[in-house]
Amino acid sequence: MSRDAILITEGLEKQFGGVVAARDISVAMYPGETLAVIGANGAGKTTFVNMVTGYLKPSAGTIRFRGRDITGMSPRDTARSGIRRSFQISQIFPQLTTLENVIIADIAAAESGGALSAPALTGERMDAARAILARFALDGFADSIVGTLPQGVKKQLDIAMAAVGDPAVILLDEPTSGVSVDEKIGMMETALAPLKDGETTLLFIEHDMDIVRRFAARTVAFYEGTILADGPTGEVLQNDKVRQYVIGGAHA
Repeated sequence: MSRDAILITEGLEKQFGGVVAARDISVAMYPGETLAVIGANGAGKTTFVNMVTGYLKPSAGTIRFRGRDITGMSPRDTARSGIRRSFQISQIFPQLTTLENVIIADIAAAESGGALSAPALTGERMDAARAILARFALDGFADSIVGTLPQGVKKQLDIAMAAVGDPAVILLDEPTSGVSVDEKIGMMETALAPLKDGETTLLFIEHDMDIVRRFAARTVAFYEGTILADGPTGEVLQNDKVRQYVIGGAHA
């Protein structure tokens, strides 16, 4: 790819006491590309995402975003710089409406911060939240209490909230986790389509190889805390070591 990488990790390592959870993780991500990260449980996938988004400080290595060293930056500052994420367990407020959840995400993304209050629910912020819901085909659920919604809709909402403010990079931690087999593809198509309208760089962790094949042009395979393979999805999924150590143990 000829364009400059938007996000680069070099030699990332994370140790927990004597346990090395990740080592020598070097990945370059480019504007507008979609990457999948695969690997068995405990392979280091979420540790990698946590380091990139500031939830874990690397024991070694560097993270550069748009040429700037952001290694060790806080999650709040990382998000405000233009890197957002979703979580395997959706970080939503089940007792609030879908619209209110998006407004909270908008407040959190704003430089000034703030709290959910009557002024926050009016005017420009309300219009922006409704626009996000429409963009992600969630406008029909605007006034629904989130705790009553199907899991697939909750996951769509989680992704929509990560997309508030049009970040340059979005990292999704198992976006289809807990979603029924029948819902997965439709949910991913609806949730990812708005992100591909522009130059959003998208990385998602996934165990379902059908989802990986369908949505990721490039795949990074993790094994025992390090990168086993990185390249076009078809080639990575046919790699003998990936087939033996990753695909065979992806649900282990």
